[in-house]
Amino acid sequence: MLYEAPAAAGLIGHFVHAVSGGSLYRKSSFLLDSLGKQVFAPAIHVREEPHMRRGQASAPFDDEGVATEPRDVVRGGVVQGYFLGSYSARKLGLASTANAGGNHNLVVSHDDADLPALLRRMGRGVMVTELLGQGINTVTGDYSRGAAGYWIEDGEIAYPVEEITIAGNLGRMYRDIVAIGNDVDRRGSRHCGSILIGAMTVAGN
Repeated sequence: MLYEAPAAAGLIGHFVHAVSGGSLYRKSSFLLDSLGKQVFAPAIHVREEPHMRRGQASAPFDDEGVATEPRDVVRGGVVQGYFLGSYSARKLGLASTANAGGNHNLVVSHDDADLPALLRRMGRGVMVTELLGQGINTVTGDYSRGAAGYWIEDGEIAYPVEEITIAGNLGRMYRDIVAIGNDVDRRGSRHCGSILIGAMTVAGN
């Protein structure tokens, strides 16, 4: 399964939600107590860069006036920090990470491969360009979404597909990331290239 860059940013968004203070102290996350644990494939790094020039989510302070600092959120696939405001930090017995109001610019590491190279590496499968619905269980990580995109054969686009369902579990999907492309979408707060995942379930005509 290959998520085109704009759709791939949503996978990072699910991770942010799962390790945000509200989800953690309410115990409504599949990534409870994940600090210091392997969540992603070992090659994955995610860095928060709140002072990035012209970044859409750049800010010297969060919504509570706490000064922001660049930091590693994921290093070598291991979670290095959560996303906490002062209230959620107190509930968890931790310090604020200056994320009241949300994450700042998240930069996801990528390989040298462009999108055509990722298609060739996948060989056969689905390239997702559009996601529909919200079939995500934030407590278990179970993932099921309507999707549209293209069927890939021998590393080339064969024909468009629509009204299909893709399913998996976010925990396994993160660990099964094979590669991230250099076609980084920088239009939002999560800068991420296309993500190639080893295996998922696909249903539809």
